[in-house]
Amino acid sequence: MLPRAEQKQQTRLALMDAARHLMESGRGFGSLSLREVAKTAGIVPTGFYRHFSDMDQLGLALVSEVGQTFRETIRLVRHNELFMGGVINASVRIFLDVVEANRSQFLFLAREQYGGSQPVRQAIGALREDITSDLATDLGSKPKLQHLNHAALTVIADLVVKSVFAALPDIIDPPAEALPDYLQPQAKISQQLRFIFIGLKHWQGLGSTE
Repeated sequence: MLPRAEQKQQTRLALMDAARHLMESGRGFGSLSLREVAKTAGIVPTGFYRHFSDMDQLGLALVSEVGQTFRETIRLVRHNELFMGGVINASVRIFLDVVEANRSQFLFLAREQYGGSQPVRQAIGALREDITSDLATDLGSKPKLQHLNHAALTVIADLVVKSVFAALPDIIDPPAEALPDYLQPQAKISQQLRFIFIGLKHWQGLGSTE
């Protein structure tokens, strides 16, 4: 028999897996009921409360989970010198591979950034801001960007992160109709990021008219 703490953690993870599984049918997190999540996880509804106080708390746990995966992905991307090293396509491929391997996590993120639960939306917004802050700091270490202050770098980082978040729905649920190569998710986000960073090399910062 598993130790009590390990058993409790497994049940907690089962509830999170159950919520993601139910969302894979096309439903939003806000439409899920506590009762059906518990049933899918194989526990009685009252058992849910041993792990989460309500569905919003479960949603916040899902945000934390995908946030950790997202940050681990960014570390992989940074290791490949994203943007400034001329390897945008390779780095985007790393990101897409992680999204594919963790599809249910990123499906939740893609849908719930505009979803029905305010606490979950706010948590995703906070995650996006944290990632933006980390990227701005990372950009500030690049020799070619030393002429830009932190405020300017934050504006650029915000644009990059929002572009990636906005691309998630197409990555997770591609359109049914065939698209030309340049509109495929990998090609599109690669070109958008390349456009941003080519412009960044010539931008003089906030207040510049150039």
